[in-house]
Amino acid sequence: MQDLLLLSKDVPIAKIVGGALEPLRPSRLPLFLRRTGDARAWLESRAIDGHRTNSRLLKRALRLAHKDDLTAVLTVNAATITDNYWVRPLSDDTLRYEDVRFKTHLFDELALTGDVNAFDQPPGRTPELTNTGSFEKCWRLMDGAWWMFKAGKPEELFSELLACRVGAHLGLPLAAYEPAGDFIRSRDFTDNARVDFEPARGIIGDASDYVKIYKALRAVSETAAAQYVSMCYFDGLIFNMDRHENNFGVLRDSDTGEVLSLAPFYDHNIALVARGYPHRAPDDLLIRDFAALMEHIGAPLLLPRLTEASALALARDIPFTPPATGDVPDPRAFAAQYLIRRQAALAARCSLVIQNA
Repeated sequence: MQDLLLLSKDVPIAKIVGGALEPLRPSRLPLFLRRTGDARAWLESRAIDGHRTNSRLLKRALRLAHKDDLTAVLTVNAATITDNYWVRPLSDDTLRYEDVRFKTHLFDELALTGDVNAFDQPPGRTPELTNTGSFEKCWRLMDGAWWMFKAGKPEELFSELLACRVGAHLGLPLAAYEPAGDFIRSRDFTDNARVDFEPARGIIGDASDYVKIYKALRAVSETAAAQYVSMCYFDGLIFNMDRHENNFGVLRDSDTGEVLSLAPFYDHNIALVARGYPHRAPDDLLIRDFAALMEHIGAPLLLPRLTEASALALARDIPFTPPATGDVPDPRAFAAQYLIRRQAALAARCSLVIQNA
């Protein structure tokens, strides 16, 4: 790997020499680098998921000399839509942040759909090379704002939209999703990197224990730790099996490095009925882990009560319909009833959850 200068906007914050990190402004470093010092791993973590079919098409269309994560990231100076970090060769003192920021959404259709008509374009700088995650998606710049478009099966898109609506109904800080033809979309919650989004991996590593994660978050932000408790409740409510260190995170002040809050909750397309219709009584790992977290905290969590009528109303006009089965002829009604069953199970397990009518 060539020697690099790591910057936040146009402020140098570290050198990467011989692969080793040499901090210049430790308080401004990405949290992952502050915790590990592993520059190569941080750079590679910013790359598009190579297991996505359309990522392979994208790399071929861009004529990348190599298909590895590091090559993909350095092709666009490790820049992303959702933070202000980037790199340039240590020997180059002319390149500026404005030169590397993304201003167009090249190759968006290829990244989202694999459309053959989008394959043969002249190579150019595209935010898709640093658009992480395992589902096919793309960024699009619309009226000055970046929007994330996501593909999925009807049951996945239905579950994401219903989760978003339930979260908003409960007053929780969720990324807002809306239908967009055959896809769903969500506006960039950093507002074009007015703040930096950083995955929780930078703070917690690969920890999965709720109490350990809560303690680690509390060490950097009381606000983020309190929001994490609400997120754990929400994951228990919607049966979100896919919360991990890379699909939640924090927002930081890009000028000071201060952790401001947890990022809006996102990625719920493997929740609710996205993987079938659960019929067992809901007393699973998500509910038990949340109860253990609340026992550790020892303080009440006040939330509105969700009714079956309100849950059904939230599901009714979602323009994606999960497949009906002999056991589940009405998937929307099943999803609403399942939410109420899980709400009751959470309350039964944890007396510190106080639900207002």
